[in-house]
Amino acid sequence: MSMSPQEIFEVASPAVAEPDATDQRVAAGQPITRGRLILRRFLRQKSGLAALVVLVLIFLLAYLGPYLTQWKFDEFDQATILSGPDGSHFMGVDEVGRDVYARTLKGLQKSLVIGLVAALVTTTIAALAGSLAGYFGKFVDTGVVWVIDLLLVLPGFLILAILSPVLAGKTWLWLVVLLSLFGWMVTGRVVRGMAMSLRERDYVHAAKFMGVPSMTIIKRHLLPNMASLLIVDVTINVGGIILAETGLSFFGFGVQPPDVSLGTVLSDAQPLATTYPHVFMFGAGLLVLTVLCVSVIGDALRDAIDPSSGSSRL
Repeated sequence: MSMSPQEIFEVASPAVAEPDATDQRVAAGQPITRGRLILRRFLRQKSGLAALVVLVLIFLLAYLGPYLTQWKFDEFDQATILSGPDGSHFMGVDEVGRDVYARTLKGLQKSLVIGLVAALVTTTIAALAGSLAGYFGKFVDTGVVWVIDLLLVLPGFLILAILSPVLAGKTWLWLVVLLSLFGWMVTGRVVRGMAMSLRERDYVHAAKFMGVPSMTIIKRHLLPNMASLLIVDVTINVGGIILAETGLSFFGFGVQPPDVSLGTVLSDAQPLATTYPHVFMFGAGLLVLTVLCVSVIGDALRDAIDPSSGSSRL
């Protein structure tokens, strides 16, 4: 018996990811959304949940912590230069009399913002460029692949080192643009390959047969099926971009004075790392802890989104 186009579309178009048998048993007897299933799987990842709690505490420390001290990040206390932690200066004072606690948290704020914004922009560029190239093919694919190959062969770090002091000196948003511009190519290639595979699925052909616009097909059927990759890519990019920004700022190519980031804080404290470790260790510890938490959360999200992952089962 023949089927109508609507019936073909409903049969051929699957959900983004079918829940595993365990989750079907859990959901039996009451309707449950995919979002609730993902949340339930994520809450079973103890390491990911712990990392999320620590990361939230880091954000709270970065934005609320400065209110716990009377000192500003650019304020000087010449009478207590290089003194250790005490009741007035929680993490001590640096070589010119600035409060280490206030200065490090100010730098942490800027590094977190740059990492989050640049990671979202980077993954968005990769998702759009890769899905368009994989779905449309032909000249669109040729153009995107040519851009990817060109950016991959360019010395990204050198270009960032040359342009960042000029552009980032005006606003840190230029640093976000530059980091995003040279960070999306590998993920874009992966997304392109996945899009080329997904466009051959029956539910995509059914949508085309029904006259669904191409951009709607990409939005409803291609990108949701890449959600696991894209979410994990965002989390990985956050950590990677924070490290990249810190490295550039450490060598003087990133955030420019009088602004401050973790890289500039560590750069100023590096000569005193062995003689006055309190000046260096607070910022270094926050950097390592932040990147570690982001990485663990990414792994937990991947397991929660992918129902075939063994660690996502009850």
